[in-house]
Amino acid sequence: MITEGQIKQWKDSKIIGIIGLGDMGLLYAREFSKTGWRVVACDKEEHYEELKALHADLPFEIVANGHLVSRISDFVIYSVEAESISKIVSLYGPSSKVGAIIGGQTSCKNPEIAAFEKYLPSDTEIITVHSLHGPKVSTEGQPLVLIKHRCYHEESFQFVHAVMSCLKSKFVYLDYEEHDRITADTQAVTHAAFLSMGAAWAKMKVYPWNMGLEKWYGGLENAKVNISLRIYSNKWHVYAGLAITNPAAHQQILQYATSATELFTIMLSHDKAKLVERLRKAKDFVFGSHKGLLLLDDKLLDKFSFSGSFDTTQSEPLPNSHLSLLAIVDSWYQLGINPYDHMICSTPLFRVFLGVSEYLFLTPELLEKTIDAAINCESFRRDDLEFVVSAREWSSIVGFANFELYRRQFEQVQKFFEPMFPKANKVGNEMLKTIASHSR
Repeated sequence: MITEGQIKQWKDSKIIGIIGLGDMGLLYAREFSKTGWRVVACDKEEHYEELKALHADLPFEIVANGHLVSRISDFVIYSVEAESISKIVSLYGPSSKVGAIIGGQTSCKNPEIAAFEKYLPSDTEIITVHSLHGPKVSTEGQPLVLIKHRCYHEESFQFVHAVMSCLKSKFVYLDYEEHDRITADTQAVTHAAFLSMGAAWAKMKVYPWNMGLEKWYGGLENAKVNISLRIYSNKWHVYAGLAITNPAAHQQILQYATSATELFTIMLSHDKAKLVERLRKAKDFVFGSHKGLLLLDDKLLDKFSFSGSFDTTQSEPLPNSHLSLLAIVDSWYQLGINPYDHMICSTPLFRVFLGVSEYLFLTPELLEKTIDAAINCESFRRDDLEFVVSAREWSSIVGFANFELYRRQFEQVQKFFEPMFPKANKVGNEMLKTIASHSR
């Protein structure tokens, strides 16, 4: 048990280093220094003067480069793009202080650990971390993975534990291989689905919240729109790193695109019996043992619309085929993944996606209504076609492991939705708070 006296002694004598002042690196630097830890941080050397002036009022020190961070820090966190982790560690790792603890916060740990093992001095310890949420979400109560990979002294792990405790997150203890498998299960397909939704709307040049009761109206639609825009308001490399550097993610994103394609093909053939049978198998596998309350309620999400309210007594919203949700449950079934197995490591976005999928499949008569719309209603045919094309495009980009193509595709859609990001983040934050409260 770590005493307050021991923590005070560490705060007086230890230095926390952060290499990379992107959104998450900056979040860590702020939170650590705010609670009394001495923090030294850097970003690219050409940004030194600009960052120093920009963050002059914050209680941590900004230095010119990673050498200056590494040589004095007792615990260094590399907060850099997954694509660049090996290059950055090779550059600054050899400057690590003797006996320092080194970690990172990339979303795929295999290349991170490989870089640490290759370039760090053998006297350093490797205890790495991953906050399973984005920079715009409160850290309190969110999962935080701690990975004790190379630890010579138990006190070192206790020290890291004490530092990370200021985030008030829920600790999850894994090895790096478990981490990568679980993050692929909980994040890869979730991101692919929302990226595909946004890309489909952008290609059609449609802001879905402007469609009134004709389309994209109601709680489930609000969740889709809000989360898609939330992803596109962040930086592309956050999602590219997880998708491209994690081999398990490749298989899952490919399966999601395959499920969307095959389900859409059945819809076009108007073979209701075949669609019912396929979705029944998926439902039984994923939700067969479900008991108790649902994670979400459609009515809970009704107020989180960008478009305001409409008089639903005059006409009913058009029924949606919900292809994106049908495909996620089908892909979980095809891959043999039980999404409830990894709730301890779930991100806010994953819990939303699981919640809306669960609501669709387990609400009496809603799945039947959706299947009927998928077979008999043409209202969402073009939307579904664009969605399938987008899902296959993202799958191809990830399969080719092409970061530049990923960036171009992401930023093209991002530019289309950019005017709505301030409102999207505000509404999205309120929605996630409400969902978190309901889930508890």
